[in-house]
Amino acid sequence: MPKKYARLHQRCQSVLDELSVPRPFAIDTLCQELSAQRRRPLHLHPLPQQAARNNICGMWLATETDDHIFFEQRTSRVHQEHILLHEIGHMLFDHCGADLSRGEATQTLLPDLSPQLAQRLLGRTSYTNRQEQEAEMLASLLRIRASPTAARTPHSVLGRLEAALGTRAADEC
Repeated sequence: MPKKYARLHQRCQSVLDELSVPRPFAIDTLCQELSAQRRRPLHLHPLPQQAARNNICGMWLATETDDHIFFEQRTSRVHQEHILLHEIGHMLFDHCGADLSRGEATQTLLPDLSPQLAQRLLGRTSYTNRQEQEAEMLASLLRIRASPTAARTPHSVLGRLEAALGTRAADEC
């Protein structure tokens, strides 16, 4: 793995290590836990059609008091969950989004939202910048950790070594 991706993986892994993944995994349960951890409500919304027409499949919007994640509703459940996990990645990294001082993005995509309420708007545009790569990698790693087999897979180096040798893993989940 090139150093660039190894560093990306390491950054994402350290953020993910701070997160409690619900067992069995459910996106709603994860969102409830994140809401409690961040001490602010987290709302999930279908993406407005105007945003979907602009090739946006997910957005994270932070106001002073709440977080809102918008997702494409006209896709598979698995894809919807990946979109939600990607936007959660942005939240966990506390990524910066569009400058909303003029309110143009929010008025175009979310016309019912007061521009004064929006502090941060982040929509997926490409995978070439660091923020998008972090959110995408975190979403993928979170999906792997949420899988039923991951509950039996130790995460520390010592735990993986013990599991490989057939001894009791010290950090089984």
